[in-house]
Amino acid sequence: MQKQIQFFVMLVIASMLVSCGRAPENEAITKPPSKAAQVNPDYQPKPTGGIYQLVMLGDSLTAGLGLAAADAFPRIIEADLDARDGQHIAVLNAGVSGDTSASGLARFDWSVGPEADGVFIALGANDMLNGLDPAQTRKNLAAMIEKARLRRLDVFLAGMRAAPNLGVKYGQDFDELYENLSNAHCVPLFAFLMQPLANDDGTAIDQKLIQIDGLHPTKAGAALIGHALSDWLDTELESPHIPCRRGP
Repeated sequence: MQKQIQFFVMLVIASMLVSCGRAPENEAITKPPSKAAQVNPDYQPKPTGGIYQLVMLGDSLTAGLGLAAADAFPRIIEADLDARDGQHIAVLNAGVSGDTSASGLARFDWSVGPEADGVFIALGANDMLNGLDPAQTRKNLAAMIEKARLRRLDVFLAGMRAAPNLGVKYGQDFDELYENLSNAHCVPLFAFLMQPLANDDGTAIDQKLIQIDGLHPTKAGAALIGHALSDWLDTELESPHIPCRRGP
């Protein structure tokens, strides 16, 4: 029972979101397309006119509620990537409190501005908390992916998980939609955004890494998420379309 409560609290975190902020601009990143082009002949990266900008389209976890701006995990990602092999990237925080996938879709074009080169989508938890149909969540997320692809943006996806009190069928449908999207649309997937704070099977969160509100990661918790994502993105940013490989 305690594990179920901890797991539910972990998912409730994603229902809150703070205002967006813009990361400071850095030097340009040279993003090699050759590996992706070898694997997927259709790979055509969006030309970058300078700095590579990655928009984090998420919720309060992304924005860092209760933390200083420098301690939110997008800033951790930016600092980590900046320190590795001279690769510099601007990570922009975009969020609206309580957004569902439908809300994210409605604001996609102005949240992911014309200077963006990639988008990291971390939405859907509020759909789950409101008991919305997972099929509709998938449809909304798919529409965001298609919008990004029409603009030749790199796309990255963060998965969420359903609270156990929503039932086995709902949980299965919700949990699987992210992997299904990743496979159907050739999008790299970070399977569970809160996994860096959880036990191995993702069913319980370390409460020492949660703020006194019982919902949001502490500075240390946000750092763990940021470091895990920067490790993941360090590889995925080199060739984000490799999952698109089909055929021999």
